[in-house]
Amino acid sequence: QVQLVESGGGSAQAGGSLRLSCAASGYTYNSGCMAWFRQAPGKNREGVAAIYRGGTSTTYSTSVKGRFTISQDNAMNTLYLQMNNLKPEDTAMYYCAADPRRCGLGNFYSYWGQGTQVTVSS
Repeated sequence: QVQLVESGGGSAQAGGSLRLSCAASGYTYNSGCMAWFRQAPGKNREGVAAIYRGGTSTTYSTSVKGRFTISQDNAMNTLYLQMNNLKPEDTAMYYCAADPRRCGLGNFYSYWGQGTQVTVSS
Protein backbone atom coordinates (compact mmCIF):
# COMPACT_ATOMS: atom_id res chain seq x y z
CA GLN A 1 0.00 0.00 0.00
CA VAL A 2 1.38 3.38 -1.04
CA GLN A 3 1.53 6.06 1.61
CA LEU A 4 2.80 9.62 1.19
CA VAL A 5 3.44 11.62 4.34
CA GLU A 6 4.36 15.30 4.21
CA SER A 7 6.24 17.22 6.89
CA GLY A 8 8.07 20.50 7.33
CA GLY A 9 5.22 22.93 7.03
CA GLY A 10 4.78 25.80 9.44
CA SER A 11 4.89 29.57 9.65
CA ALA A 12 7.41 31.91 8.10
CA GLN A 13 7.87 35.61 7.49
CA ALA A 14 7.81 36.97 3.97
CA GLY A 15 11.25 36.54 2.49
CA GLY A 16 11.95 33.51 4.64
CA SER A 17 12.42 29.85 3.78
CA LEU A 18 10.88 26.49 4.55
CA ARG A 19 11.72 22.97 3.43
CA LEU A 20 8.98 20.42 2.93
CA SER A 21 9.59 16.68 2.90
CA CYS A 22 7.45 13.82 1.65
CA ALA A 23 8.22 10.28 2.78
CA ALA A 24 6.93 7.68 0.33
CA SER A 25 6.39 4.19 1.67
CA GLY A 26 5.32 1.28 -0.49
CA TYR A 27 6.10 3.27 -3.64
CA THR A 28 8.51 1.27 -5.78
CA TYR A 29 8.05 2.83 -9.22
CA ASN A 30 11.06 4.33 -10.97
CA SER A 31 9.01 5.93 -13.73
CA GLY A 32 6.50 8.74 -13.91
CA CYS A 33 6.79 11.72 -11.60
CA MET A 34 6.43 12.98 -8.07
CA ALA A 35 5.10 16.46 -7.50
CA TRP A 36 4.04 19.14 -5.07
CA PHE A 37 0.63 20.79 -5.21
CA ARG A 38 -0.96 23.47 -3.07
CA GLN A 39 -4.45 24.65 -2.29
CA ALA A 40 -5.27 27.97 -0.68
CA PRO A 41 -8.66 28.58 0.95
CA GLY A 42 -11.33 29.20 -1.67
CA LYS A 43 -9.00 28.35 -4.55
CA ASN A 44 -8.45 25.32 -6.76
CA ARG A 45 -5.55 23.00 -6.13
CA GLU A 46 -2.60 23.93 -8.34
CA GLY A 47 0.56 22.14 -9.34
CA VAL A 48 3.70 23.79 -8.01
CA ALA A 49 6.59 21.57 -9.06
CA ALA A 50 7.20 18.11 -10.48
CA ILE A 51 10.26 15.90 -10.90
CA TYR A 52 10.80 12.90 -13.12
CA ARG A 53 11.17 9.82 -10.97
CA GLY A 54 13.95 8.35 -13.03
CA GLY A 55 16.16 11.41 -13.27
CA THR A 56 16.47 15.11 -12.56
CA SER A 57 14.10 16.68 -15.08
CA THR A 58 11.86 19.20 -13.33
CA THR A 59 9.04 21.59 -14.09
CA TYR A 60 7.68 24.52 -12.08
CA SER A 61 4.67 26.77 -12.11
CA THR A 62 5.42 30.35 -13.11
CA SER A 63 4.39 31.55 -9.65
CA VAL A 64 7.23 29.72 -7.90
CA LYS A 65 9.91 29.35 -10.57
CA GLY A 66 13.21 30.74 -9.33
CA ARG A 67 12.12 30.57 -5.68
CA PHE A 68 11.22 26.91 -5.10
CA THR A 69 13.35 23.85 -5.81
CA ILE A 70 12.04 20.29 -6.01
CA SER A 71 14.41 17.40 -5.41
CA GLN A 72 14.33 13.74 -4.46
CA ASP A 73 16.36 11.14 -2.68
CA ASN A 74 15.40 7.90 -4.34
CA ALA A 75 17.46 5.82 -1.93
CA MET A 76 15.43 7.24 0.95
CA ASN A 77 12.24 7.42 -1.12
CA THR A 78 11.82 11.04 -0.07
CA LEU A 79 10.68 14.10 -2.01
CA TYR A 80 11.64 17.63 -1.02
CA LEU A 81 10.51 21.16 -1.76
CA GLN A 82 12.88 23.95 -0.79
CA MET A 83 10.93 27.18 -0.65
CA ASN A 84 12.89 30.44 -0.57
CA ASN A 85 11.83 34.08 -0.69
CA LEU A 86 8.39 33.11 0.54
CA LYS A 87 5.46 35.43 -0.12
CA PRO A 88 2.10 35.73 1.68
CA GLU A 89 0.44 34.35 -1.47
CA ASP A 90 2.36 31.09 -0.93
CA THR A 91 0.12 30.43 2.06
CA ALA A 92 -1.69 27.14 1.38
CA MET A 93 -1.96 23.47 2.22
CA TYR A 94 0.84 21.71 0.37
CA TYR A 95 0.38 18.17 -0.93
CA CYS A 96 2.79 15.57 -2.19
CA ALA A 97 1.66 13.44 -5.14
CA ALA A 98 3.01 10.56 -7.20
CA ASP A 99 2.10 8.80 -10.42
CA PRO A 100 3.96 5.89 -12.03
CA ARG A 101 3.01 6.76 -15.62
CA ARG A 102 2.43 10.47 -16.04
CA CYS A 103 4.32 13.70 -15.42
CA GLY A 104 3.40 17.35 -15.20
CA LEU A 105 1.42 19.76 -13.04
CA GLY A 106 -2.08 18.52 -13.77
CA ASN A 107 -4.37 16.96 -11.17
CA PHE A 108 -4.05 13.44 -12.56
CA TYR A 109 -1.75 11.92 -9.97
CA SER A 110 -2.72 8.53 -8.59
CA TYR A 111 -1.36 8.90 -5.07
CA TRP A 112 -1.72 11.83 -2.67
CA GLY A 113 -0.56 12.75 0.80
CA GLN A 114 -2.68 14.38 3.48
CA GLY A 115 -0.97 17.75 3.24
CA THR A 116 1.08 20.10 5.39
CA GLN A 117 0.12 23.71 6.08
CA VAL A 118 2.37 26.60 5.09
CA THR A 119 1.54 30.08 6.37
CA VAL A 120 3.53 33.14 5.30
CA SER A 121 3.00 36.45 7.04
CA SER A 122 3.95 39.87 5.72
